[in-house]
Amino acid sequence: MKKLILTTATLALGALTAHAEEVRVYNWSDYIDEALLEKFEQETGLDLIYDVFDSNEVLETKMLAGGSGYDVVVPSGTFLQRQITAGAFQKLDMSKLPNHENMWDVVESRTEQYDPDNAYSINYMWGTTGIGANVGKVREILGEDAPIDSLELVLNPDNMSKLAECGVHFLDAPAEMIPMALKYIGEDPDSHDPDVIAKTEEVFMPIRPYIQKFHSSEYINALANGDICVAVGWSGDILQARDRAAEAENGVEIAYHAAKEGAQMWFDQMAIPVDAPNPDGAHKFLNFIMDAQNMADASNYVYYANGNKASQEHLIEDVIGDPAIYPDEGTLNNLFTTTPYPAKVQRVVTRLWTKIKSGT
Repeated sequence: MKKLILTTATLALGALTAHAEEVRVYNWSDYIDEALLEKFEQETGLDLIYDVFDSNEVLETKMLAGGSGYDVVVPSGTFLQRQITAGAFQKLDMSKLPNHENMWDVVESRTEQYDPDNAYSINYMWGTTGIGANVGKVREILGEDAPIDSLELVLNPDNMSKLAECGVHFLDAPAEMIPMALKYIGEDPDSHDPDVIAKTEEVFMPIRPYIQKFHSSEYINALANGDICVAVGWSGDILQARDRAAEAENGVEIAYHAAKEGAQMWFDQMAIPVDAPNPDGAHKFLNFIMDAQNMADASNYVYYANGNKASQEHLIEDVIGDPAIYPDEGTLNNLFTTTPYPAKVQRVVTRLWTKIKSGT
């Protein structure tokens, strides 16, 4: 087996010497079955150099600086949109992507919001932002009918005042939290109107004293270990906490729900940089990923939903049968997407979020 994963430093040094026999891929960490990488090399005869990152900001810095040296990268939807506008990607050549027919129209209709006509990208994985609950602790405090599938659990001050004793974490991500609060009060979660956005202060301030921490990753271990009882977070992270708790056999049962009032969808998209050293190889990699069995193998490994309809017959029951990963049709139809805030609105959002977090 060839060495498939190199350090970022090695990639940077080698970027200028990339040639047609290599394909360089930059993806999120722990986000693919490495057996697929070896399979790609065996089937295509291409050398695959695979590197990883852990935040959209790291990827965006490379993309907007130009000359990244990568053939395929995997930004999230809102970041993809901004990078397309900046001219960072090249359009896909569909004649080189026969497996594109496997893609799921339900997901593609959502990703068009970030990539019109899905001209620049394909969906790799997707999920939702929702609520993770330690079922035992929450029911002990709020009763058997605790609304663990509802925004009432985390945005109703009466519930939050009681849950504070066992610990509640919120994402430190205004682009996720503000749309959630807007949905709760019946406003458009994708509103860019500063006056509408300002209404969320009245949602967050009454519950602010009961939020133990705003953080975008600590809730995983905190939930799994039983240190907190509720987290608002990303589906994949909370499912990871659920599985860690189950493996530890520590008596902690974690449940994840996309709120019944409606939850935000997120998407991780594969795209080809405008200056990719090997665009033909990049198309071969995308076509390989869009193979139904290959995409299923990726989802079966990472336990995330994917945007490939044909892959679903190859998914294991633990993935396709888990409504926390693949929501039922009613939940799916109730999910929403958002678009990036314009710069002026972003400044309003940032100031508001700083005020909410400080509680003053």
